[in-house]
Amino acid sequence: MGRYSIEQFVESTGQKGLGQGTFELERDRLLEVNLDGRVWTKRGSMVAYNGNIRFTREGVLEHGIGKLVKKAVTGEGFNLTKAEGKGKLYLADTGKKVIILELDGQSISVNGNDVLAFEETIQWDIKMMKRIAGFMSGGLFNVLLKGKGMVAITTHYDPLTLQVTKDRTVFTDPNATVAWSGNLQPDLRTDISLKTLVGRSSGESFQMAFTGEGFVVIQPYEEVYLSTSQS
Repeated sequence: MGRYSIEQFVESTGQKGLGQGTFELERDRLLEVNLDGRVWTKRGSMVAYNGNIRFTREGVLEHGIGKLVKKAVTGEGFNLTKAEGKGKLYLADTGKKVIILELDGQSISVNGNDVLAFEETIQWDIKMMKRIAGFMSGGLFNVLLKGKGMVAITTHYDPLTLQVTKDRTVFTDPNATVAWSGNLQPDLRTDISLKTLVGRSSGESFQMAFTGEGFVVIQPYEEVYLSTSQS
């Protein structure tokens, strides 16, 4: 079998099937879900599947009136698809890197645009960053995931995790902030001056400030989020 033969290509790029659990990293940017039941996925993230799997859009009142109102207020469209059945499901999001986390009673807040999938055992809620929303548009809500089960999030390129301690406040660009430990509550810091208002975008004029004990995940990329009302 030649180095560049079709057989070699099929072998080198073929499915790994590591058998590591419900969620597996089939590739750095491709999530394999070994489905036997139900999971929630980001709408539009399915790229392939085999087996007997049914896909259903999230019902308007499926998660209660409270979450419906929060989704309407954010305008960001945190839209989910329910995948049910038995088979292998492959998910991806515009080539972003996939990270799998197994929660064992912990909680994590994730930028709504960076949630790829989570097991149905995971509890979730939408949290508004109200103080920031008054200054910037897009990317201003997060999803709090907690409980026991697996979640998959995405980042542009390799993420960096920064530790927050009582002696160390961490400041981040909102558009580069992916996730943070669920016990942290970000605050808004502004750096408004003539220099920041003339000839520069507003990115570094506003920062998220994290205090307490926990961690923050950032990505080397400033992502601009468009609300559903703007798209």
